Amino acid sequence: MKYIDIEKWKRRKLFEFFNSMDYPHFSLCADVDVTGTRKYTKENDISFFKAVLYITAMAANEVPELRQRIRGEKVVEHDAVHPSFTMLTEDDLFSFCLVEYSPGFAGFAGRTEKAMDDALKNPRLADPEGRDDLLFVTSIPWVSFTNITHPVHMHPVDSVPRIAWGKFHERASALWMPVSLQAHHALVDGFHSAKYYKLLQEKLNKPDEVLK
Repeated sequence: MKYIDIEKWKRRKLFEFFNSMDYPHFSLCADVDVTGTRKYTKENDISFFKAVLYITAMAANEVPELRQRIRGEKVVEHDAVHPSFTMLTEDDLFSFCLVEYSPGFAGFAGRTEKAMDDALKNPRLADPEGRDDLLFVTSIPWVSFTNITHPVHMHPVDSVPRIAWGKFHERASALWMPVSLQAHHALVDGFHSAKYYKLLQEKLNKPDEVLK
């Protein structure tokens, strides 16, 4: 982790402008082609959810702006950020579930399985206190949505990005899945969001390389 020198930061004015707003989050939603990843996971008996969670986290970690967080008057950039995702529990309720991200799908999938087992036994609606090196992730596989807005703390507004994906659908002989990215505009612009979607699609296009 490193601290950013705001006085010398190239986006200082943008940071100050958006950080002063009452609601500084913005979101985008776009379809991504999951044809190759869906086929690969079915053929290799891999959980599609775990594969998408891993690819989602991998792409986010390759965009520095999605690893930056606001702490009071300071900004930090983490070396890595980790998905805290929602999962269904009993009675159609849900629990938060945190898994540490590091390259290597097999290890990530194993940690995810253990974290999900733990969350089923001990559901929780809180992440470890003091941690902001997270990505808030949710899956809504029943709806092929075109937009989604996530709740955020306003006092102060937190700066953890929110990523969501929905039900995939067929179009032009391909499978498409909506993916939403919500982020704090003081740190993340449309350019950085587009970079994320580009990286996400590239990885979804080559699951045989990414999910090794």
